[in-house]
Amino acid sequence: MNILITGASGLLGGRIAEYADSRGDSVFSGYLRHHPPFGYPLKLDITSSQSVSEAFRKARPDVVFHTAAITGVDRCEWERDLALQVNVDGTRNVADAARDAGAYLVFLSSDYVFDGSRGLYKEDDARNPVNFLGKTKVIAEDAVRASGARHLIVRTSFIFGSRAARAEANFALWTIRKLKSHIPFRIVADQFVTPTYDRNLVKMLFEVAEKGIEGTLHLAGATRVSKYDFAFSIAKSFGLDWEIIIPSSMSEIGWIAERPVDSSLDTSKAQKMLDNKPMALGDSLKRMREEIPD
Repeated sequence: MNILITGASGLLGGRIAEYADSRGDSVFSGYLRHHPPFGYPLKLDITSSQSVSEAFRKARPDVVFHTAAITGVDRCEWERDLALQVNVDGTRNVADAARDAGAYLVFLSSDYVFDGSRGLYKEDDARNPVNFLGKTKVIAEDAVRASGARHLIVRTSFIFGSRAARAEANFALWTIRKLKSHIPFRIVADQFVTPTYDRNLVKMLFEVAEKGIEGTLHLAGATRVSKYDFAFSIAKSFGLDWEIIIPSSMSEIGWIAERPVDSSLDTSKAQKMLDNKPMALGDSLKRMREEIPD
């Protein structure tokens, strides 16, 4: 299978490329600045329709995993034009090219399309983002639907794993580093998510691609948890001192952009449809623990 990945230097894109490479797929790893660790490196600027067309011409993909995006919540707030160019225009370019190539497109969206007023959102719940990142993802989802490409919109939440994306540690690795410093630190206890183990997500993504599932699907972890309890679970799983984690509230954090209080996702549809099912947090952390040497 010919696979094109946008954002292949990132945490998820890199994991997708690694897994596809291990399967023997032809992997074309699109990147803009940072050389991807797996697959055939393919320079790709998704904001340029010409660059996207050239990448599709070279890769001739059967499946496209579109992970490239600006995901920094505060960055999207203060660089709105750039966020629109990358998250919306870039997605439209990729979707149009997938349609023209007859490729199947998997678009990675976000739990931040929801306002967080109640949590455990289902696929057909109303979208009502409270920040600009979420707004760009809503517009991008609509662009994918309107493109005419065969597609699946995948909403996920709070991806973590044993691999950092370049110098940027995901929440789990950041928490482990803070715990090992033995210096007390604060984590919000009133924001809820469904943490998603990267390797579990990748296997689910390949299963939906092989089955050609279309529409919208929530692929995330199976456990709704506060960020504080997530950090606590990491400490317990890795045998580190959980007592240095100080519970805090969202109102105490100097965020620029508003965050949804509870953007957790209901993954019951994926649980019924897939052989590779969303994993519970405890099982995910156990798997991650096995990947990290003492």
